[in-house]
Amino acid sequence: MKIFIDGDGSPVKDTTITVASDYGIAVVIVTSIDHYSLKEYPGHVSFVYVDKGADAADYKIVQLIKQGDLLVTQDYGLASLVLPKGARVLHQRGSEYTAKTIDGLLEQRYFSAKIRKSGGHTKGPKPFTQADRQAFKQKLVALLEAMTK
Repeated sequence: MKIFIDGDGSPVKDTTITVASDYGIAVVIVTSIDHYSLKEYPGHVSFVYVDKGADAADYKIVQLIKQGDLLVTQDYGLASLVLPKGARVLHQRGSEYTAKTIDGLLEQRYFSAKIRKSGGHTKGPKPFTQADRQAFKQKLVALLEAMTK
């Protein structure tokens, strides 16, 4: 089992790395070369850098992720591509994407995009809070407990 992080702009990288360390699980952060970092990370963390491009990291994650892995992302489209592979998917605010919920989320995204294309406005995401980080951590721990039994 590995934990993959859709790394471009993820606010929960450090939380994920810390929790994964407690469980002895490898973390793979997939991100654009634009986000290259010299920051030192623990030995259980590796990076996969991809070229610039809107979906380059997503395609690489789909290529690498396997059944039984966990993905951390806020991207509904990416979640919809890895769920059929048998991976679990966790949003950075602590909710889990499932086969039961993904269609509704994709439909909502589609209608919001239609509104924006026609000149309308939709609400963006709320600012990420400490409560969001705590909810994510609690759900991550619960998922890892269930997945490592």
